[in-house]
Amino acid sequence: MSVLLEFAMFPMDKGESVSQYVSKLINMIRESGVKYQLTPMGTIIETETMPEALAIVQQSYDVLEPDCDRVYSTMTIDVRKGKSNCLTGKVKSVEKLIGEVNK
Repeated sequence: MSVLLEFAMFPMDKGESVSQYVSKLINMIRESGVKYQLTPMGTIIETETMPEALAIVQQSYDVLEPDCDRVYSTMTIDVRKGKSNCLTGKVKSVEKLIGEVNK
């Protein structure tokens, strides 16, 4: 099973630039061993189960909670049984079709 979870999480009480806080989250995700992709608007992770994906979200909050009085987060989830490597596979599929259209 593939669980793709895209989320953004950041403190709202630390001013305009929150990169230092987001970098702490990315470091935690990297150390967890979960496949991930950082984007300008959030981070996408891929796990094999929903509990694993939600645990990353909880751990992300746990990283911010000691230093932040207000944390904002959004989340989108795509669960697909019988598949894996959707994080890269979905993008490759679209890029392949774009290449065929441009021939």
